Amino acid sequence: MKIHLDTDLGGDIDDLCALAMLLRWPGVEVTGVTTCAEAGGRRAGYVRRALALEGRGEIPVAAGAEAPSELAYPDEERYWGGPVEPSPGGAGEALSLLEQSITRGAVVTGIGPYTNLHLLEQRRPGLLRGAGLFLVGGAFRPAPEGFPVWPEDDDYNVQLDAVASRHVIARCRPTLVPLSATAQTFLRAAHLERLEGAGALGRLIASQARAFAADEGFAERYGAKYAGLPRDIINFQHDALGCAVALGWAEGVEMAEVALRLEPDGRGLRQTVGPGGTPTRVVTKIDGERFSDFWLDTVAGKA
Repeated sequence: MKIHLDTDLGGDIDDLCALAMLLRWPGVEVTGVTTCAEAGGRRAGYVRRALALEGRGEIPVAAGAEAPSELAYPDEERYWGGPVEPSPGGAGEALSLLEQSITRGAVVTGIGPYTNLHLLEQRRPGLLRGAGLFLVGGAFRPAPEGFPVWPEDDDYNVQLDAVASRHVIARCRPTLVPLSATAQTFLRAAHLERLEGAGALGRLIASQARAFAADEGFAERYGAKYAGLPRDIINFQHDALGCAVALGWAEGVEMAEVALRLEPDGRGLRQTVGPGGTPTRVVTKIDGERFSDFWLDTVAGKA
């Protein structure tokens, strides 16, 4: 199966976890990677570094739309082992790569803000809808008991470019993998030993996970508070789950169609389900532990 990844890799480490899963999933071809919320090709440089560690430099990469405002990045010395050379480009190059992937029959998965996808829909109306589009984002329903519930203001992918989000969800009819589903997934400290033995890319994930754990303290913020999560949680696997659903992973996954409304409210987008909304396919149920085990087996090999 072919897949194109549109990502803001370089902030939260789950983008890197998603890319590693795609690269090591048997039978999957990554036709291209485009980056969004860019800063002069910085994120594209990180993608190229990860691909080089895996010996996959043949996969095309293009830096896409710039971030609407300056964003913070983790320290490159701690997260990447030293400076990473940016790989600048332009939105036009990224859109062309997206078009090329769709022409080759790839599904498209957006695991960052939707700016590139909005620009492509403006350039080629209907192309994404016909290809099959899967997006990580959405905070319109609560997670099950025992898992965190984030307010819609924390729905970064949807809120960073609100105009793009409204347009893409209304026009392209994506499948959404919302926060209520991704909140049930996890990368945990118990995974790191296996990742250390999983080649250069596995070691990079383990190294970044240790730095992320020290910086973010999710074990204390979430693991100690929510019964559904392991006590040693390091991060959530938001983006890896979105990619897996796009590729047809369905163990414990349920979906439904909801009428989703995205309306500006002065701070961003208010997300509600009800009359007048856009019919939108969403993931409504997952088995987070089963997925987290699947991710680890795919990236690090079965124990």
